[in-house]
Amino acid sequence: MTLNATIADVTDKIRKRSEARRAGYLDKMRRAAEEGPRRGHLSCGNQAHAYAALEEDKDALAASQKPNLGIITAYNDMLSAHQPFETYPQLIKAAARRAGGTAQVSGGVPAMCDGVTQGQVGMELSLFSRDVIALATGVSLSHNTYDAAVYLGVCDKIVPGLIIAAATFGYIPGLFIPAGPMTSGLPNDEKSKVRQKFATGEVGRDELMKAEMASYHGPGTCTFYGTANTNQMLMEFMGLHLPGTSFVNPGTALREALTEAATERALAITALGNQYTPVCDVLDEKAFVNGIVGLMATGGSTNLVLHLPAMARAAGVELELEDFDAISSVVPLMAKVYPNGLADVNHFHAAGGLGFMIGELLDAGLLHDDTTTVMGSGLAAYAQEPKIKDGTLVWEDGAKVTQNDKILRPVGEAFQPTGGLKQMYGNLGHGMMKVSAVAPERHIIEAPARVFHDQASVKQAFKNGEFTSDTVIVVRFQGPKSNGMPELHGLTPTLAVLQDRGLKVALVTDGRMSGASGKVPSAIHISPEAAAGGPLAKLRDGDIVRVDATNGRIEALVENFDSREAVVADLTGNGHGVGRELFEAFRQNVGLASNGAAVVV
Repeated sequence: MTLNATIADVTDKIRKRSEARRAGYLDKMRRAAEEGPRRGHLSCGNQAHAYAALEEDKDALAASQKPNLGIITAYNDMLSAHQPFETYPQLIKAAARRAGGTAQVSGGVPAMCDGVTQGQVGMELSLFSRDVIALATGVSLSHNTYDAAVYLGVCDKIVPGLIIAAATFGYIPGLFIPAGPMTSGLPNDEKSKVRQKFATGEVGRDELMKAEMASYHGPGTCTFYGTANTNQMLMEFMGLHLPGTSFVNPGTALREALTEAATERALAITALGNQYTPVCDVLDEKAFVNGIVGLMATGGSTNLVLHLPAMARAAGVELELEDFDAISSVVPLMAKVYPNGLADVNHFHAAGGLGFMIGELLDAGLLHDDTTTVMGSGLAAYAQEPKIKDGTLVWEDGAKVTQNDKILRPVGEAFQPTGGLKQMYGNLGHGMMKVSAVAPERHIIEAPARVFHDQASVKQAFKNGEFTSDTVIVVRFQGPKSNGMPELHGLTPTLAVLQDRGLKVALVTDGRMSGASGKVPSAIHISPEAAAGGPLAKLRDGDIVRVDATNGRIEALVENFDSREAVVADLTGNGHGVGRELFEAFRQNVGLASNGAAVVV
């Protein structure tokens, strides 16, 4: 199938825009690769330290040219998605030995659970943890003893942080190994209804706790289609997973077989063999375009609009918000997974999942097939799905027909003709809106503004009964320079209640929403942020604001608005408590949200 003209045009624009940065990056990677296997440059003393604790593998590492894998693990048992990683290193080491190689845990990286920190002070460290993860991975790989790396990470900031580091060490191969989603529990829609009832006082905390525990109930990724599961989708669309591996549940024979196969594949693509596939060859402009296509087709998380530009910059690729918008205009929404629908990711996977979707998008000319992946050349392999037959892991052609058209549809019968995200711009700045879960009649909201400086104040105003008419709720000084750009997902039940009462409401903020948010129109990531003198700092209570997702406009309908003086907020309280003191340098040096809100790239 001929590549879609818009996809081709966007890719060409990215290539031209990135020419200088990408050329410089690739030159560095090629020079590093020419030095050969990294261990060969270590002194005997250096090597003795590196292998001292490896009783079984010590001789193989010291005396042979067998490939050695560095394991970067984000294991902790605070995150249900990461708890299965506890046993992965031993599984990987054993698989590496059987395949004629070795493996070492190179280092661990932090992994915070946004589900724990939602609405809490700790959330102000969440986005910055992405940069910390990249830095921690850099420290781990700096031992220079690895022929390839395998990355154990799933959730929100962890995969983007690992990608930034993997691209920085792009002269060695890298392969991402997931853990899979937990089995289905209480349906997400039912859980959401209980949250709304709690917000209005209809049920107590005991009922709320019962619902939450029934929803988040076991090891694995949360089953809604938020940032964590969007990350997993991206790794397949961008060619850094084994095909069909994202949504296989933990603790199954197939999950274990895929982990062992990923180890074998990582060993096969080192510079010591004949299939050398460094990360720098995988992460090019075509891979990032494919990732954005997947984001739109699945109705994925808004957080990836921050993460993808940061990830791309680490690989010498420059993405702009206009790229997301242009791709969204031609890629149809093919999936309805909560919060865009009632199904969870297990239902999506059973309906045909990513294999069906990738096959459809390739046939429609909406994906680049001529990409480099950890499987070799071409994305067609990712239209396959793994199975165990006669005790052996095999890949077969994936579903050609959806198994449930209420969850997953072909390109020609999609749920809507365009993707899930819309670029927003106007005299209030530049941001994005997730439209895939917003009812069409709510795509345009024009109403007086109520201006707040934190989400707690919004909730208090709600409790006080202050929202009685159509309102655009503005929450400013929530950008990365202000306080680390925390997610404002705690507002979702409140705003949903107002909407269900028949009010027209919208949210405008320089902060973030959770990847699970959706049904309330929310213009987010507004850049430049209020703390940097952005126009949100000029808004006053009562100003008429128009949020227009149809035309991608966000405007204050106020005469002489641009000439107003910006409000300056007292942000001194954001700099201490729960570790925030340690991140002052991050707040001072973070980039614009439109460029990924990054510190290290």
